[in-house]
Amino acid sequence: MLRLHTLFVFLFFVFISAYGAQTYSVKGVVTSHATGEGLPFVSVGIWNTSMGTMTDSLGNYFIGNLSPGMYRIQVSSVGYKTYVSPEFRISSYDYTLDIALEESQVALSEVSVVAAPFRSSIESPIAMRVIGVQEIEKSPGANRDISKVVNSFPGVASAVGNGYRNDLMIRGGGPSENKFFLDGVEIPNINHFSTQGASGGPVGIIDADLIREVNFYTGAFPVSRGNALSSVFDFKLLDGTPDKYTFKGTVGASELALTSKGHIGNKTTYIVSVRQSYLQLLFSLLDMPFLPRYTDAQFKVKTRFSQEHELTVLGLGAIDDMKLNTETDPEDESKQYLLNYLPTIKQNTYTLGAVYKHYSGNHTQTVVLSRSFMNNSNIKYRDNDESSTDNLTLRLKSDEIENHLRFENRSLVGLFDLTAGFNVDYAVYRNNTFQRAFTNISKEIRYKTDLGLFKWGIFATSGYKSADDRFSASFGFRLDACNYSSLTNNPFKQFSPRLSLSYNVIGNFFLNGSIGRFYQLPAYTTMGYQEDNVLINKSRLKYVCSDQAVVGVEYYINKWARLTVEGFYKKYTHSPLSLRDSIPLACKGTDYGVSGNEAASSTARGRAYGLEVMLRWFGMGRFTALASYTWYRSQFEDPATGIYIPSAWDYRHLFTLSGTYKLPKNWDIGLKFRLMGGAPYTPYDEYTSSLVPAWDATARPYYDYERYNTGRLKTFYEADIRVDKSFYFKGVMLGFYVDLQNVLNFKYDNPLVLISTGEKYVDNDGTERYRMKYIAQQSGVILPTLGITVEF
Repeated sequence: MLRLHTLFVFLFFVFISAYGAQTYSVKGVVTSHATGEGLPFVSVGIWNTSMGTMTDSLGNYFIGNLSPGMYRIQVSSVGYKTYVSPEFRISSYDYTLDIALEESQVALSEVSVVAAPFRSSIESPIAMRVIGVQEIEKSPGANRDISKVVNSFPGVASAVGNGYRNDLMIRGGGPSENKFFLDGVEIPNINHFSTQGASGGPVGIIDADLIREVNFYTGAFPVSRGNALSSVFDFKLLDGTPDKYTFKGTVGASELALTSKGHIGNKTTYIVSVRQSYLQLLFSLLDMPFLPRYTDAQFKVKTRFSQEHELTVLGLGAIDDMKLNTETDPEDESKQYLLNYLPTIKQNTYTLGAVYKHYSGNHTQTVVLSRSFMNNSNIKYRDNDESSTDNLTLRLKSDEIENHLRFENRSLVGLFDLTAGFNVDYAVYRNNTFQRAFTNISKEIRYKTDLGLFKWGIFATSGYKSADDRFSASFGFRLDACNYSSLTNNPFKQFSPRLSLSYNVIGNFFLNGSIGRFYQLPAYTTMGYQEDNVLINKSRLKYVCSDQAVVGVEYYINKWARLTVEGFYKKYTHSPLSLRDSIPLACKGTDYGVSGNEAASSTARGRAYGLEVMLRWFGMGRFTALASYTWYRSQFEDPATGIYIPSAWDYRHLFTLSGTYKLPKNWDIGLKFRLMGGAPYTPYDEYTSSLVPAWDATARPYYDYERYNTGRLKTFYEADIRVDKSFYFKGVMLGFYVDLQNVLNFKYDNPLVLISTGEKYVDNDGTERYRMKYIAQQSGVILPTLGITVEF
């Protein structure tokens, strides 16, 4: 209570000490991307307004008298491509934005700026979305978590009714098929308490205060971003401030965050963030059976040694600790069921990376060196009774370490954009596992793995854009290999070509397409799995292959609105198939713990296809909206019959309508409505589940995989509302928001769960069993959140 009083006293002090609403400026220098020299007499303006200026003889610009809010900069000059910046926020200080323009073969009078602020690239003219600050900051129900922000976009399904998780299933693919990059540095996952071997977790690991924008690819992945089958998230981080020091404190839905931006000398800027969660308090109030707690920190330091040389060093780390809430309601059988099978989880993760760029005329060289580490510890005792080692059912300790080196060279030669490079990686996977299991008999799985892997790849792409700017084409390829086995060490078996085309048919109407082959290495948990001290999967695993085709039309209604329609087809081969369950491992991975640590072979086949429609509107500074609908199918081939059956991600229908509106006096209101078709589910095997050794091994029922996904749940929907209010004073911004998730209080019925009553009996065959019963599992509550932000 004393802390709460102190907070209100501080806020009151801010009110009485600050005076007068303030205006600010945006300033910087416009340079040539090729030479790094300042460009004189370039037109610089605030996008979608009449406010603007010209650069001076050295390329400097200054636009003043800007009220706090969201802005974009538009820059245009004869002989250069028109540029519209990502969104940026002016709140409590002058904003610095340096801009590098690329040369263009098109005269300015022939350039249509209708495409701004929507962006694509020659390599990815389709299936790419740029997510800006406004969508991340103000998205209702997301609480600034990027995994929740992207579920507004077409093709993106998320786990529902499963412990407030962030799993993403994109265009019918599994949660293990997504890859993430921070300013070009690969990071293993973007969630706390992530499922090892997949992804997902209850809350994101990246602080939204550090994000400038996100390039979100659901197809046509850049060749430099390998090992992805469903999506690539390419996060672009903010730079620090070159002329002052700023601080920001945020009390959000699950954590307290502190962020600072500033500079070290004249050439180096920094931005750093530290967060401490109180998610365990929220989950305790909700009487959840698990209590997650985390601490994380992130930083970015950027040094511009000269016009030609630039170095960025960044890092992020997290300490996660999830305990069980043994005080949860003992009469709530659903929560007690979760409590009885969930393990305690401790994770430590970090990524450190350095990105060096050399600008040499029309050539840019990039070197990326990074190291990622994850330590995962899961422990479970039967009935959560730790008094005896005989009750131990799971003890897992594992490390995943990855060291990455990547080199890229980009050259602009006339109408061609050429990129080529290579990557060399060394990974270490260590695992020490004890686990009780049951197949036909009760058994104990014990193994230790210490696996070292060299991975390498080369890539190249050539992009072409016609002189009239109406046609573009890109052809590229990757070659990847790994020394895991003879099935993975030949790079020509992982030859990955891809082709993208775009054509301006007439007016504001474009036709786009892409076709390609993509590869991904199986999860380390599967590659390192052992039985009888043997890597039994080593002779059976290959790279997963996915052939993908996307075709779409794009229509610019006006300079604020764009309509896209895209159809996609994905074919999977060599996907790991569980030899225990006869389903693809890709159909697992949306629960806490570990996924993929079992016997498997690369024999699963599958497909996903569908149609996406999206209308995106940036409405003249006040109104933004996104409406999307996806119809799709996600299936895999039954190995016994050869018939395609629904995968775990076959939701079939996805619809989202979201928008924010800026009201007078610095009020913002946002609304999001999301609908997902009913998820398929598999009935339980009551005969096996009731066996005493089977239940005692896992405290969970066993599925009847002969009836895999023959059931289907009802349609899921959810409505979220968010209201923001900002106060601007001299050098201070004070913001409040209220976020109401599931405001309609929709109750989602998960499949009935088969549980043991604890009562034993002996059947007619003399087999000892538990008496079983089904219980309901229902999720869905109105979840209110109050957030407070102070920036100065």
